[in-house]
Amino acid sequence: MDKERYLNSFEFEEREYFFYDINKLSKDGFDIKKIPYSIKILVENILRNIGDGKVNEKDLKNIAGWSKKQPVPIEIPYKPVRVLMQDFTGVPAVVDLAAMRDAMVELGKNPEKINPLVPVDLIVDHSVQVDYYGTEDSILKNVALEYKRNEERYKLLKWAQKSFYNFRVVPPNSGICHQVNLEYLAKVVCIDDRKDKKILYPDTCIGTDSHTPMVNGIGVMGWGVGGIEAEAVMLGQPYYMPIPEVIGVKMIGELNEGVTATDLVLTITEKLRKYGVVDKFVEYFGPGIKTLSIPDRATISNMTPEFGATLGIFPIDRKTIEYLRMTNRDRYADILEVYAKKAGIFYTGQEKVEYTDVLEIDLNSIEPSIAGPSRPQDRISLSQVKSSLQNLKADNFVNIELDQNSVRIKDGSVVIAAITSCTNTSNPFVIIGAGLLAKNAVKKGLKVKPYVKTSFAPGSKVVESYLKKSGLMPYLEALGFHITAYGCTTCIGNSGPILPQIEEAIIKNNLNVAAVLSGNRNFEARIHQLVRSNFLASPMLVVAYALAGKIDIDFKNEPLGYTPYGENVMLKDIWPSSEEIYEIINDTFTKSDFKRDYGKIFDGDLFWQRMNIKVDKTYNWQEKSTYIKKPPYFDNFVKEPGKIIDITNARILLLLGDSITTDHISPAGEIDPDYPAGRYLISKEVKEEDFNSYGSRRGNHEVMIRGTFGNIRIKNKMVDKEGSFTIKYPENEEMFIFDAAMKYQIENTPLVVFAGKEYGTGSSRDWAAKGTSLLGIKAVIAESFERIHKSNLVGMGVLPLQFKDGESWPKHGIKGDEIVNIFGLENLSPRKDIRIELLKPDGEKREFLVTLRLDTEVEVEYYINGGILPYVLRRFM
Repeated sequence: MDKERYLNSFEFEEREYFFYDINKLSKDGFDIKKIPYSIKILVENILRNIGDGKVNEKDLKNIAGWSKKQPVPIEIPYKPVRVLMQDFTGVPAVVDLAAMRDAMVELGKNPEKINPLVPVDLIVDHSVQVDYYGTEDSILKNVALEYKRNEERYKLLKWAQKSFYNFRVVPPNSGICHQVNLEYLAKVVCIDDRKDKKILYPDTCIGTDSHTPMVNGIGVMGWGVGGIEAEAVMLGQPYYMPIPEVIGVKMIGELNEGVTATDLVLTITEKLRKYGVVDKFVEYFGPGIKTLSIPDRATISNMTPEFGATLGIFPIDRKTIEYLRMTNRDRYADILEVYAKKAGIFYTGQEKVEYTDVLEIDLNSIEPSIAGPSRPQDRISLSQVKSSLQNLKADNFVNIELDQNSVRIKDGSVVIAAITSCTNTSNPFVIIGAGLLAKNAVKKGLKVKPYVKTSFAPGSKVVESYLKKSGLMPYLEALGFHITAYGCTTCIGNSGPILPQIEEAIIKNNLNVAAVLSGNRNFEARIHQLVRSNFLASPMLVVAYALAGKIDIDFKNEPLGYTPYGENVMLKDIWPSSEEIYEIINDTFTKSDFKRDYGKIFDGDLFWQRMNIKVDKTYNWQEKSTYIKKPPYFDNFVKEPGKIIDITNARILLLLGDSITTDHISPAGEIDPDYPAGRYLISKEVKEEDFNSYGSRRGNHEVMIRGTFGNIRIKNKMVDKEGSFTIKYPENEEMFIFDAAMKYQIENTPLVVFAGKEYGTGSSRDWAAKGTSLLGIKAVIAESFERIHKSNLVGMGVLPLQFKDGESWPKHGIKGDEIVNIFGLENLSPRKDIRIELLKPDGEKREFLVTLRLDTEVEVEYYINGGILPYVLRRFM
């Protein structure tokens, strides 16, 4: 196929620009005008990459002929322009690449062949913890402690920055990766100056964090993948994906006064999770989107993984152009409008697009809301919060001494209030709103309750700029919301410790206390291991709940607090108007801040600049390191994959219910000293105060394998308690999951896991799959899988198998003491039926069929090779 006949061009500012014009495909019989915006981006991507040895004409016909329903998965090779990483997922990826270089040396090959072929940006934003808070120097102390804890990890990243091509690192204390991507890295349109022609094409990316879709808010196609898949892409492999169905979400109306984009996204999350959009694209359109600012759109796109979709995209329109100008990307804004209109991807509202299905959301109907206590989709209207929390016991309280004063903590007390996360700190409306609410509260003489740990972690330094210019920063600080970091903090589980006397009170009295955060995740034990109830809310409501000190309050009828002379202060008395907020935004949100802060973002602070590293082709592994360890994935590596055989005489390691998250499988936060990972660190003479977090230890497989299924709130139905426990058979002995798995490995016994619906929801955490594989688990059999985790399992050579509709492990009477045989693996093909045989202790035999969730031929190839990395390494050889 001669793709050059689809080239088109136009002149702009006395220069000629070329682009691959998908509209010319209409002459070949494809109705391009009717396909969704997101599919048009895929069509252009495949058209432009035809002839590279991996993308062919058949792929173009498959995607250009997109239909509303996809009854049979059809695979296409998608080639994103760039890869986005953060340090929690980036460190293990760099460790893998370093190990691949070692493998190349051992095989007598050039290690520098292992090098990113696609540009990679890694933003260090997940490691800082909120140890210090409520003071002006909190941020300096937290950052100093961050470097002390993570120096080994950061030296690895600096080595990667110096040793790999196409690999940039944004050092710590610079912002959250998704906000940096939205405000700086994303160009929306790429200008390729390397060829004889100036070629324009859409900016696209994949990211190793599930909230990568935040950049969908400016029309950039991007979504989260597993770190393993990202490594394959950066090493030149396409991202193989089934052609998606696209759900159109039509927005009408306009948000009412007092309603925020946070309230809207929590409602969307609730509705779309109920509807079911896993593995689907979501595309927003309709007159309502024109009333939403780009930060509002980004807030909505950010929570795409919370409702399970792959993509949650807004098309390019006039507001996109204006946002690029405001954020100092004029070069791209200037040409984007011309290109987008010529290419047929500029949204006017007059388009007649066909979607798989269309849902309608009336913005006028959105109410102020929070979500919790443990899932983002469990939205509660603010007016219904108190009545919905009937499980909180009024008589379960304790009086404790704080600062020589007696205070009462009870069920429902808010002990953490955090303005945090990429979701809302990118949105000046809710941040300025929080500042104004704080100002009004301080003027009324209100104070935050003394047992509330307050923190503020903006997603970029621009936030600090406009808060200071507006004069609102002192009011937030007066309530304890000093800036503690520029990173994820509480949202990722780095909330840090709460006061010892509060911890003691919670444990001794079994208190069900609460956290309120402006983030996107509130899974069990994620925010803090002792905080059972965690609620997502706008920054404005975070401040309000910090003032109230309790989650079970009826803001309409109960006072938020009292003036010094005892007068009631209601929430409505201090809630700012939209007019006030917009007036301040217009005065303080300026291009110069973006130019200044992002002009030096790769330089790093003095801590980063002082780190000395040795530049070499291969990494110098340190034997005594407890942070960075050479992984075992390529030990005894052979050039040809082994034969796939059936899995026989397997034992069940866990029986799990619905909505098992990647936090359940591989926690990111605190390491319990009594759990296997904690015991391992103690054996290496690491003091408990130096444990850091699971997330920071992801460069060490010895810690992470011990932390797999190590969440203290996980509920394995084989035992009668929460935590990382199972029953080892045939001894019928209770022990830690890791200890049982190691005993099974000594016995050469393969393992399986049974689970319910939505297995692997949450973060794109590759260690949830890596740990599963290293424990010796050969298959996971679930009622349904979340997309990213299923792909990660395949990427690590673990078989995902899905129950037939209406079936489950409880319906098959599975107890956990059975022997499991899995037949039909010798001749694999996508989504074939696989036979499961159960042998019960009394000799009874049961059989049933499950669906193989290797959805494409490439996934079959990955599995045959033992995973993506062995597959890629064999091709480099």
